[in-house]
Formats: sequence, structure tokens, C-alpha cells
Amino acid sequence: MSSLTNTATSSAMPRIKPARFVHVVYRSHRFDEMIAWYQKVLGARVQHYDPVIAFVTYDEEHHRVAFLNLSILEPDGPKERYDRVGVDHVAYTFDSLRDLMENYAQLKDMGILPYWRLHHGVTISLYYGDPDGNRLEFQVDVYKTNEDANAFMTGPGFAVNPIGVEFDPDAWLARLRDGEPEANFMVRTEHLPIAPLRNP
Repeated sequence: MSSLTNTATSSAMPRIKPARFVHVVYRSHRFDEMIAWYQKVLGARVQHYDPVIAFVTYDEEHHRVAFLNLSILEPDGPKERYDRVGVDHVAYTFDSLRDLMENYAQLKDMGILPYWRLHHGVTISLYYGDPDGNRLEFQVDVYKTNEDANAFMTGPGFAVNPIGVEFDPDAWLARLRDGEPEANFMVRTEHLPIAPLRNP
């Protein structure tokens, strides 16, 4: 029998779980080739494209697949290193910012902390690394409709910063628990500085 245990907490609050799986991000030295391939295979359309990052979708979601251009992010890196190319992270969404932040608190109590905390503009996200270094994004959508999310992704704020700005989840959680409405956190009004890339 393995040493795996049921990780559900025995406290009054049950474990908060993601509502659904939402997207995957790939790292590639074949940036444009990958985008074109996924457009063909999934019948996808490009939501945002710049030399470093691109987002595509094939349905109502603001993005289902994203691509990071390693030729710019790691220009001197080996082109065929399969430990660098491939899946960057997978993403799960929560139903509310409060759920995302309370899940952060539950994981923190278990000694699990995010390595990256970003307001992307279209989502608010916490990134975690598993024991093998695989990355998970836990997020909440900023906008209530995909039309509004798509409008942000084609607007000037996202063009200035498609990566995101960092935030302090402990401070946000304290404000939420004090009764501040979620709406105060959602729309990204400050687009700089661009968050530095971080790894687990």
C-alpha cells in the first residue's frame, strides 16, 4: 500500500477545488509553426499575438492554448532540448476570487506556496510547482463574459503587458475577509511593471 493519504482537511471548511480545466501553455522554438499547426488541428483563431507570447481559442473561452517563444525567452538555449520545450503549465479555474484566495490559504497551511502570483488582466492567477517541477495555474476569470475578456485581450492594456503584474495574495485575502468586494480587485488598471518570469 502506498503512503498516499486523503488530503481533505478536517476543518469546518471543506477543501476548495477548481471548477474546471481551462487551458494549456507550450514552450517552443518553433513558435509560428506551432501556432499554425494548432490553428489547423483545432480550427482555432488567434486571440493575441506578439513575438514572445500568443493565445488561441477554438470556442467561447478567451484562450485554450498559449505559446511561449523560447527563441526570444532563451535565445542561446539548445533548440532540441526536450526538457525545455513542451508543456509550460496547465490551468484550472475557480468560480470566484474568494475561492481562489481561500484555496491559497488552505494550501499555505499545508506548506504549499505559489511561486508566481499574477494579475494577467484577463485572469488573476497563482502558479504552483509539483514535486517534479510541473507547473499548475489556479485562476479566476476577471470578466463575466468572454466578449469582455476578448475585448481586453485586443485592447491597449494587454498590448502593453500580456504577462501580468504581481500581487500579494496574503494582503488580498485579508482585504476580502474584511469584507471588501471582489469587484475592487478584478479589473487591472495598472499595467506596469511587467512581472519577471519565475520558475518553481
